[in-house]
Amino acid sequence: MAQMAMSHRTDEKRFDGRALLKFGLLAGLVVTYVATIGMVATFSRRELIAGVVTLGQVLLISPPLGIAYLTARKMAGESSGKILSAGAVIGLMTALPLIGLIILAMNTNIRTMFVNISPQLVNILTFGQDSVFVGVLILLVVLMLAGVAGAGLTLLPAHWRQTLVIGLATTLGIALMSELFVVILRERFGNNFVRLFFQSGVMRWYTAVGIFLITVGATIFWQRRGAQMRGRWQQFTAPRQKQVRWSGAGIGGVILLILPWVLGTFLSEVLDNVGLYILMGLGLNIAVGLAGLLDLGYVTNFAVGAYVTAVLTSTSQYGVGPIPFWLVIPIALLAAMFTGFMLALPVLRMRGDYLAIATLGFGEIIRVLVLSDWLAGRIGGPQGILEIQNPAIGSFAFSRPEHFYYIILVACLAMLFVSVRLNNSRTGRQWMALREDEDVAAAMGIDTILTKLLAFTLSAAAGGVAGAIFAAKLGTVFPQSFNLFVSINVLSIIIIGGMGSIPGIVLGAFLLIGAPELLREFQEYRLLIYGALLIVVMLRRPEGLWPSATRRRELQDAMDTGDMGVPHSEIISHHQTVEPPKMD
Repeated sequence: MAQMAMSHRTDEKRFDGRALLKFGLLAGLVVTYVATIGMVATFSRRELIAGVVTLGQVLLISPPLGIAYLTARKMAGESSGKILSAGAVIGLMTALPLIGLIILAMNTNIRTMFVNISPQLVNILTFGQDSVFVGVLILLVVLMLAGVAGAGLTLLPAHWRQTLVIGLATTLGIALMSELFVVILRERFGNNFVRLFFQSGVMRWYTAVGIFLITVGATIFWQRRGAQMRGRWQQFTAPRQKQVRWSGAGIGGVILLILPWVLGTFLSEVLDNVGLYILMGLGLNIAVGLAGLLDLGYVTNFAVGAYVTAVLTSTSQYGVGPIPFWLVIPIALLAAMFTGFMLALPVLRMRGDYLAIATLGFGEIIRVLVLSDWLAGRIGGPQGILEIQNPAIGSFAFSRPEHFYYIILVACLAMLFVSVRLNNSRTGRQWMALREDEDVAAAMGIDTILTKLLAFTLSAAAGGVAGAIFAAKLGTVFPQSFNLFVSINVLSIIIIGGMGSIPGIVLGAFLLIGAPELLREFQEYRLLIYGALLIVVMLRRPEGLWPSATRRRELQDAMDTGDMGVPHSEIISHHQTVEPPKMD
């Protein structure tokens, strides 16, 4: 037995060594892939800190740093020297594929097959050194240090590790959005003030240091005072807590009201786009997040709302307007709900992947219909509908992004109120029971057909309103605006933010819609980043970035019992049919 145990430990150590090599090569392949497709070169055009670091360099060091950190966490109990050495090995293995790529690019005409492997890429990988040998050594040292830093994070106390990560993430995040802050500060304080902290739209090094120190100080303060402040909050009486909440809501309301005039036209346009997706996300969350019905055809409701509004408010040859926008909004809402009801009827008995495929077909049906010659005489076909009238109150017309911000804000708040009320209602509990297990829900007396119909119908309402606002905002409607990616974007927001979570939808919309709008130079890599983000979230946080308490509890229970993805009815049936072993 002792020999077997010793052999097992030896194999385990040997496996650890092989695992380090595999993880290091995995990081190297990731970096080589993003370099080959041009991401490193494209991202290197964006400086984060003037003369210090670019976004491309951060992209280079992130894989070895992250993989070394995750690997070191699994080495809990090992000596610090062994952990740091593991990080260095991962960094070394990450560098090997890149060094091979540099040698290949220098000695062959590989660019005929991979156009992005250019002298510019080699210059980036060798940190602009005239000597390729010196540049390769610098690359090797940098990646090994990144691996050591990632592994070294696990050796820090938890509170210091959290503080350091928050400080670095905040600093790099603000540096990435430097152009946004430059625009805001220039409008308020002028160019001379901006030049103190930014150089040609890029954050200066001492600005970055200051932001890092302020963030670290604020994090330390919260860590030390947070428990005390939470204790004081619990000592407040219920009326006092309610008063504080209302005060906070009032402050938040004032900020929301003045926000577009502080940010300006461009950022108000970004906020409008984010708000429309928040509105659609709140609607789709009813079907997907609460009822568990995977709907990939949500763009259908969006298109119906937009085209109904266009036809009723346009003064072009395809319009019957001008009918006031405020009268059209309820018509578009009812039209979308009717569409959701009718499209739900054929799929009521479908589940899972079959339901997703069927609803995906609805999105394609609406795209084909609006492009067809059959409806071209009524809704314009590929030419679309023009001359859609702006909403107006008296003599005031909503024509600028700052104006439409308030319409979208009111629509989002109304949908938020409805979502909260539904979530806490008997209908909401029925949806959650349906999501957890349809068979058990039916056995409990829930009418699953009616419950599904209600989920699809109410979910469609928000899509119709979003489409109506979208049409009025643009003043034109074209079929190209209603493709599959609208549905994919809304679903991704819910999955990444947290299914069934209203704050998660807001967070997901800002991450997936707002951030790409601010970083348009990386638009070609948007879908790749979407996919990578979805994979990371599903592996590390399957419940989403900001999940609801119920959803988090369900997933945690499923992981604890090992029945992820298995309906409770099957588990119950299995336990009932398995007989206990007979005693001899």
